[in-house]
Amino acid sequence: MHDDDEVGGRVTLATVAKEAGVSMPTVSKVLNGRSDVSRATRTKVERLLETHGYRRRGQSVSRSPLIEIVFHELDSVWSMELIRGVENVAKENRATVALTESGTRHTPAPDWLPGVLQRRPLGVVLVFSALPKDVKRRLRAAAIPFVVIDPAGDPDPDVPSVGSANWAGGLAATRHLTDLGHERVAIITGPEDMLCSLARLDGYRSALALAGLETDPRLTRFGDFHVRGGFTHAVELLDGPDRPTAIFAGSDLQALGVLEAARVRGLRVPEDLSVVGYDDVPPAQWSSPPLTTVHQPLRHMAEEAARMLLRPDAPGTAAQRIELATHLVVRQSTAPPERA
Repeated sequence: MHDDDEVGGRVTLATVAKEAGVSMPTVSKVLNGRSDVSRATRTKVERLLETHGYRRRGQSVSRSPLIEIVFHELDSVWSMELIRGVENVAKENRATVALTESGTRHTPAPDWLPGVLQRRPLGVVLVFSALPKDVKRRLRAAAIPFVVIDPAGDPDPDVPSVGSANWAGGLAATRHLTDLGHERVAIITGPEDMLCSLARLDGYRSALALAGLETDPRLTRFGDFHVRGGFTHAVELLDGPDRPTAIFAGSDLQALGVLEAARVRGLRVPEDLSVVGYDDVPPAQWSSPPLTTVHQPLRHMAEEAARMLLRPDAPGTAAQRIELATHLVVRQSTAPPERA
């Protein structure tokens, strides 16, 4: 740390230390994510750095040549597609990829951030995440760019993000089923507090309305994007008094659970039950039968997020929202309903 490091091009870090009433070594500890600083002091220093628009001379040289990806869980092929996308861009830029599993639902765990601040990566990609204000402030104080892929909620206007056309995907999946003649179409979407889940649900409802069909609340389930959850909700739907003839699952993993539920209940897919998934992860084409699904460009989303981090004007002060197109991939898990 040198006292000629610049803040906003005019104010030195020595000035920030003076304004905060702390020493230069304390400012250095804050910038490097050290834990031996009180929360009140850290917050004061970070707010001053953000207020003055901190930038460090030669900061591109001082960063580690890596891109950090933060997941709340790392146990699915969905995650692997995103990792491969970031890796593609990292290789192009002679960087490596570091993975962090936060272990909490949609919000990075408190112990995640100090490690990143110490590693000083080129940037951070957060997946399916809410971004608390203190995390955002600390990343910006350390001049570490960040991008959120598929934000859990509606992100603040100054949070850069990459997503896909979830409403259009939900609409296309459901219209495919209604165009085939299905009138009792159920949905197993994702968690109720996630923006992408609600957007897919809205697309589903819009498609039913376009087909002149009422939305039946008994045919709506909020899932968790995993196989077991898809299986459990599908069993409930199929055991009902007036079972659906088609189910739109908000992820391919949930759709695989639906296929297993149909098998257990002795139903044929697609003769007795049509199934549509979402994501188009590699296992979808190898399921039995191959799964009709909405292609979400996961690798492309991750590549765009990584490129946003590596631009000369990397995100951090001005937000950018990128939304990529989705499209329906028709395979063998859907067909017109059999008429009695």
